Amino acid sequence: MSVSSCNLTVRAAAEAYLAHQRALGRGYAREERVLDGLIDFLIQSNYVDLDHPGFESWCNFEGHLGANGRRSRQFVIRNFCLYRRRNEPDCFVPDPNYFPRPQPCCIPVLVEPEQIGRMLALTNGLASVPVSPLRPAVLRLAIVLLYTSGLRRGEVIRLALQDVEPQAGVLRICESKFHKSRLIPLSSGGLKELHRYLSQRLIPSFDRRPSSPLLCNFAKGKLRSYTGTGLSQGIHALFDAAGVRDNDGRRPRIHDLRHSFALQALMRWYREGVDVQSRLPHLALYMGHVSIKSTAYYLRFVPSLAALASERFERRFGHLIEEERL
Repeated sequence: MSVSSCNLTVRAAAEAYLAHQRALGRGYAREERVLDGLIDFLIQSNYVDLDHPGFESWCNFEGHLGANGRRSRQFVIRNFCLYRRRNEPDCFVPDPNYFPRPQPCCIPVLVEPEQIGRMLALTNGLASVPVSPLRPAVLRLAIVLLYTSGLRRGEVIRLALQDVEPQAGVLRICESKFHKSRLIPLSSGGLKELHRYLSQRLIPSFDRRPSSPLLCNFAKGKLRSYTGTGLSQGIHALFDAAGVRDNDGRRPRIHDLRHSFALQALMRWYREGVDVQSRLPHLALYMGHVSIKSTAYYLRFVPSLAALASERFERRFGHLIEEERL
């Protein structure tokens, strides 16, 4: 069997697998990207089918990812192979005993407002490039939305012009994680940045149809949405240029901006003296979580938060301690 015909067989099986899962109500967009990447790798590496050597080579090709990321992608391929084996009894199925062991989640690097200020200042000096003529404006708005609205990276890059209501100051997040949709009211600063970006994005030379992407670049002569990798590379470069590191010298991940948003909201409520517990359901709804338990994962007890909690406790109960001493 030729390489091309065999890979057509694998691709057909992948399309059937995705169609089956989506018929059950699942999105499987991420799984589709993983399978497409695997098939492209098999074609470029001249493998006639997905077998053990081909799978091992693909795993080595994915070696730049963390252990949890590689494990997750390998299970995507395993589930696909199990589905394929229903009609192809001799189909190769990876052994999960050889997958990377699950690792504890990385402790987030919390980003401070002044560090964000340095990053935004650096975007003013960025140069546009042919494939991304709005690169400085795109990165600036992405940083603002990630930090002040707590959006996920995928939610930012999937925004279309029709999801933006600049007059009302609202973003529409459609069918995100757990198939949840929500409206995101923007802060005054976030709305100002959105208007600033739209003044460049909505010029006649760009596609202004409602379905066109908000954060756009050009790939192969066509206007397209930024990819997650492209956006991450740009923001990581700004992290480096602005010297954004924690005390151990670790650079933040993109998702750490979401952690920082949640913690900054909590600290702001402590400073305002509001009932923090009653506000947590609001934060969970804003961040698109299914429960407060998911939101609690983002709320780390860092020294700055501990100091605010201690000050509130002292204001409320400090007199009792003083009376006891007397």
